Amino acid sequence: MDTQWVLESCCKDGTYSDHVISRLPCRVGRAKENDLVIANLGLSRTHAVLERDISGRLRLVDTNSTNGSFVNRQRIDGYCLLDSGDQIQFGSAEFRLVQQKEKPEIAPAFDEMHTMIIPEHLMLAATRVPGSADLDELIGGIGLSGATQPIVDARTREIVGYELLGRANHPRLPGSPIELFSIAESANREIDLSEAFRDFGLNAFASMLAGRTLFINAHPKETYSDQFVGALACLRQRYPALDIVVELHESAATDIERLRQLANQLARMDIRFAYDDFGAGQARLLELADVPAHFVKFDRALIRDLHKATERKQQLVRDLVKMVLAAGSVPLAEGVEAEAAVCIDMGFQLIQGYLTGRPMPPDSLPPT
Repeated sequence: MDTQWVLESCCKDGTYSDHVISRLPCRVGRAKENDLVIANLGLSRTHAVLERDISGRLRLVDTNSTNGSFVNRQRIDGYCLLDSGDQIQFGSAEFRLVQQKEKPEIAPAFDEMHTMIIPEHLMLAATRVPGSADLDELIGGIGLSGATQPIVDARTREIVGYELLGRANHPRLPGSPIELFSIAESANREIDLSEAFRDFGLNAFASMLAGRTLFINAHPKETYSDQFVGALACLRQRYPALDIVVELHESAATDIERLRQLANQLARMDIRFAYDDFGAGQARLLELADVPAHFVKFDRALIRDLHKATERKQQLVRDLVKMVLAAGSVPLAEGVEAEAAVCIDMGFQLIQGYLTGRPMPPDSLPPT
């Protein structure tokens, strides 16, 4: 049986009320346009967003609210990955996040059942829920696509590398990678989908971007698998001169010994790595010091509207950039638009975002 996320709150009379998170992203705030409207003057109009992380977990993103978002009594800056049972506070409004089984729909009475005849000119596939057969087709290459986004020097705006991004244009599947990985998770095929995206991206872009650094993604579930290390070894043999950076999702950077072993394996293959989705709410400071990455990519949730953020948040990000530099890593800001000037002032050496280039398909790439 499928599960659903619920925000549980305690009412004044001691009873509990539930808000079922029926869709993601779920916006929270006092404005009526939000998915969860909380009539509390202590909340910002759009206070926070709950969204699905590629690891399959929920993450809470604070949208630079005035009174802050808290997880287990700790204020977050940027975002925080969530677990069932976490206490969440938006301003002064408190909730408990729980994951529970969905209630089965009650079947209609026999005399209320109807038969629906589908006209011949309508395709049955258009009415069906995406399933394993569609996913098999995508992983096999049908509808598989990709894009690449430039990474530039923060001061000179010179392109120093590209991130390869997975995309899809399958007729019966969503195009969003997060949604696709959610479908793959239900079939336990996240690693297969990650490999398919990676292979497509390299086949489409590697020869066109010779001389550039290519950042490639890894799903958290595959990070420490022998299959992943073997795939990278084959990749190195196939592209011996390619400058490769593997992006490790921060949810996988929890075991220092395994992380150190992986870093050594990558070094022997002449492959660099980056900590991806680095955010104040889940900043892996111990791993940053003990197993320093070549690059640390600050998540867009931490960068968003940074030029308008409070002094407290700006100082926190500034301190994190200093720590990254002290560890010998290159700090990279993701999702940069109007925040470029403040990012440069804080010491970011690389930036990535719509300001300097949107994701591009192969036929849109400028000559190298």
